[in-house]
Amino acid sequence: MKPALIIIDMQQAFYKGKTAKLMDAATDYINYILPLFRRKKLPVIWVQDMDKDDGIVPGNKGFDLIKGLKPAIGEKKITKQYGNSFNKTDLEATLRHAGVDMVILAGYCAEYCVLSTYRGALDRDLTPIMLRGALASNRQKNIDFVLAISDIISCNALRRFLSAPVT
Repeated sequence: MKPALIIIDMQQAFYKGKTAKLMDAATDYINYILPLFRRKKLPVIWVQDMDKDDGIVPGNKGFDLIKGLKPAIGEKKITKQYGNSFNKTDLEATLRHAGVDMVILAGYCAEYCVLSTYRGALDRDLTPIMLRGALASNRQKNIDFVLAISDIISCNALRRFLSAPVT
């Protein structure tokens, strides 16, 4: 199996109130696992939501990623307009071209865009897995719900999985 890390909608437009605290916690987990993907030269894909009606467009501050998250040079960035990151984007083609068959999902909003992308991955015969601790929402109970109905992996288990020698 070849995994990719997909980080969804961790943008300044959504960084407010209780959501900011949960996004900060998710950022800690994302930043914990990012170096492993980069060392292994595994794909890291940054998905950003665009909503013209709300002014969330490239060039506006709300479109930008929150502080603490920084794509590395060469990491793929995808702009989406729907909840499912696969819908009318080149995400699937990008994953297929890289030989990816497993997607590790992190980001905001757990019960909307992240879960929609999880379901979209299933529809494309990919293996989606939620990264525990790396999801954000405006309510912790929504994160708990998503984790309860999804396949999940902890950062430590993922680290061990990715560090295991290929036999």
